[in-house]
Amino acid sequence: MVIDLHPEFGLELALGITYAHWLHERGELEGVRTVKGMKPFYYFCDNVEEVHDHRTIDNAAAGLDSLPNNWIHHCPRIKSSHGVLDYSKWSVPPYKTYYNTDKFKFDKPMIFVSNRYNVEHGKPPMGYFDIPFLYEVFNHLTESGYGVIYKRPKNTEFPLDQNEANGMNMGYRDIVADVDGVGKITDHQLTEFYEDVVLMDDLINSTDTNTYNEIQLQVLSKVSGFVTMGGGGSLLCSMFGVPNISYFNATAECKRDGYFGSDNYYRKMSEHDFYPVLDWVEDVKERGHRDYTEMRNLIKEVFNG
Repeated sequence: MVIDLHPEFGLELALGITYAHWLHERGELEGVRTVKGMKPFYYFCDNVEEVHDHRTIDNAAAGLDSLPNNWIHHCPRIKSSHGVLDYSKWSVPPYKTYYNTDKFKFDKPMIFVSNRYNVEHGKPPMGYFDIPFLYEVFNHLTESGYGVIYKRPKNTEFPLDQNEANGMNMGYRDIVADVDGVGKITDHQLTEFYEDVVLMDDLINSTDTNTYNEIQLQVLSKVSGFVTMGGGGSLLCSMFGVPNISYFNATAECKRDGYFGSDNYYRKMSEHDFYPVLDWVEDVKERGHRDYTEMRNLIKEVFNG
């Protein structure tokens, strides 16, 4: 069988790659047609064509209807399947084992902080870590003996879906704050104030022998934990077998009974401790800001040095 996909990144991870790997294990995967830059995720396939130069949030157009699971929030074939997929034809590639390399060596345990800043279904960005919160996280982790790798794509690194493209077109490019005594800085510039915080972009630029995603997978195989914004980046980070504390601007799908239960797809991505923090969208809108209280408490509890 040939897999041909160009959906949102997280959907390709959870629905497409897992099926392709299952087919591979049975000798039934003939090839993959995917988005430009995605070949490292299909390392197990010798016939990978990067033919798509964009992603789409139209699931039917993205090729998902050819898969055993064509929607991430539930499986119609399973009763009470909120947040649960059909795992009968589902296998997660062992990225941590395959991409574990000595290319990146760190002198202390590293926590990977994954952020994003995109238009969300035509609305201004809501689901992201702002600079005051990042400042608190960087302080706690570095003072607790960790190093930090910070990733927040600028949406110039890979093909975009409609939400990401709209964010670029509408000018949502950097997270910015006015810092007392410093002036306006971006989240990327914030990393420059710490000896033990490294920007993912700098790791990418430190070598010209690999693709963005190959380097990313190599780096992720080395870290000791994750602090993530819910979505595709958080799903990726859930594939490496270490704790993942993830913040969600939760909507109706996540409110369904048992959504983040033991069989939830985030939890099934690897053997890891997964900590979902749900901040309901309507509550954020009503109070006018995101509530990171539970995130702060969990970060201090899980990553305490």
